[in-house]
Amino acid sequence: MSAPNPIPAGRPPPDFASSTAGSSVWDRISTWASENKAVVYTIAGVAVVVTGAGVFYYLTDSNTTTTTRETPKKSKKEKRRKKEEEKKAADLEKGTADVKPKTPTVETADELPEVDETTVEQLSEQERKDYAGKLKAAGNTAYGSKDYNKAIELYGKAILCKPDPIFYSNRAACYNALGQWEKVIEDTTAAINLDNEYVKALNRRANAYEHLEKFSEALLDFTASCIIDAFRNESSAQAVERLLKKVAEAKGKAILATKDKRLPSSSFVTNYLQSFRARPAPEGLDDKAELSEETGLGQLQFGLRSMSKKTAEGYEEAAAAFDKALEATDLGEHEAFAYNMRGTFRYLRGENVEALSDLTKSIDLQPSMTQSYIKRASMYLELGEKDSAADDFEKAMAQNNDDPDIYYHRAQLHFILGEFAEAAKDYQKSIDLDRDFIFSHIQLGVTQYKMGSVASSMATFRRTIKNFDKVPDVYNYYGELLLDQQKYSEAIEKFDTAVEMEKQTKPLGMNVLPLINKALALFQWKQDFAEAEKLCQKALIIDPECDIAVATMAQLLLQQGKVTEALTYFERAAELSRTEGEIVNALSYAEATRTQLEVQEKYPQLANRLQGMSGGIPPMR
Repeated sequence: MSAPNPIPAGRPPPDFASSTAGSSVWDRISTWASENKAVVYTIAGVAVVVTGAGVFYYLTDSNTTTTTRETPKKSKKEKRRKKEEEKKAADLEKGTADVKPKTPTVETADELPEVDETTVEQLSEQERKDYAGKLKAAGNTAYGSKDYNKAIELYGKAILCKPDPIFYSNRAACYNALGQWEKVIEDTTAAINLDNEYVKALNRRANAYEHLEKFSEALLDFTASCIIDAFRNESSAQAVERLLKKVAEAKGKAILATKDKRLPSSSFVTNYLQSFRARPAPEGLDDKAELSEETGLGQLQFGLRSMSKKTAEGYEEAAAAFDKALEATDLGEHEAFAYNMRGTFRYLRGENVEALSDLTKSIDLQPSMTQSYIKRASMYLELGEKDSAADDFEKAMAQNNDDPDIYYHRAQLHFILGEFAEAAKDYQKSIDLDRDFIFSHIQLGVTQYKMGSVASSMATFRRTIKNFDKVPDVYNYYGELLLDQQKYSEAIEKFDTAVEMEKQTKPLGMNVLPLINKALALFQWKQDFAEAEKLCQKALIIDPECDIAVATMAQLLLQQGKVTEALTYFERAAELSRTEGEIVNALSYAEATRTQLEVQEKYPQLANRLQGMSGGIPPMR
């Protein structure tokens, strides 16, 4: 089972580092491109890697794995010079030039040829070509003087003489300067129809689409531009990132408006609940108490019994029971506990506002219940309110300075913020107060690994295996660290051990993460797509709502060039997401995949070029 974590495993909050060992599964399926600066693009059924940027590169957030490659920072002067050069390049096309072009002579208005639709028919082909060159040169001069309307007229006459894509693109630049976006689209489309790999026209049209808030169209053009230009244009690659987010955010808001709030997968719920040390049921709610389910107390007791099943059905029953319990008026001293439990399940359904209200009510009723502070802190943290989260941990410590759960969960805060030394201290404090909670040991080992203390981390895991040899989680996460070191055989052995233990101890509520980890290991080691897919499918049979299994399947399919199938899984991942941030993340992958399909349909000729640029698909990390 995933090391429990108040932040949903695999979906860290924006702008923070990865939260726990649980999210390392997502690390391996989504950050390899940030390390390799590469993208898998499937064009005409051929999976290739394009150096520069791409789907996974676009979608990589601030998470980092143990090794990242950084680009040296440029000085302000270098950045300014580059920006000026890019601006000049983005202006007008000068047309095909000789190696050493002569200084152009711009003719006066009186010397310029007069052409219209009638007179141009009387010109020879050479005369049309000569006239077009003169008119374009005059148009460039007018553009340089910011006389855009005059330039538009001159480029229009040049187009009459010779329908050249550069002339259309230059006239589009004039419309761009005037903010006439529909005209920009009209002229750049004409240019692209004449030359469908005209990068500058694609970028201009994409910019116009973005101004008109036609984000999907802009995304397609910028993506095509990036592929054609081999990802050499940094601003275009950044535009793809920006637009993926815009498209996903727009669709995410629409989904949220109609989305039914529901619990995530049983694995997810179990992982969260196990992030708190097991405690006996409050006095009067244990199994010895005979309570009618028609009462509020009876519903609380029923909810606790249902939770112990650790199944999807059991969790749904528990959520409904806690709702019913608070509709009663006989809770007495257990009212604070009831608000705590209802708030917990509201949070798991993604109802953060209501959950915060419930936990605040629980704290008001019983300030000594430190768990309510801790849970509220985890919600603040997911919302990105780290100061409020830290404040709640301080309030909890003021109530009970010796509660080990406080230190465990505060360590999670430090971990997310990348404060690994502070996280290690808190995990150790949690262990000192209660050595029987396995996840403090696991998280300490993961934190040591993140700090670069590999030997200490491995020693911590070996010691933990010795002390908790019957718990599958320790084998699963030890296997993840071995996999990160490319010790494939040893890692798979640990995943197999975890799977067998899960089967024996929790046949109905088995955690599927070891299966997913083994799938990733087999792919990374042997490129064994078939077996990796089988393992993911098995995981989804056991836990159909497991978002990590769905996302892993999508990535495996994408790397095989099965783009349409991958899209289906990415969209399913969005359906399973709890919060707006999670939905946007999943939709970003879906939109990137959908754009691949559109590029494939619109630019099939790129396949061979991309295949030549590829260096083989790197192993999934």
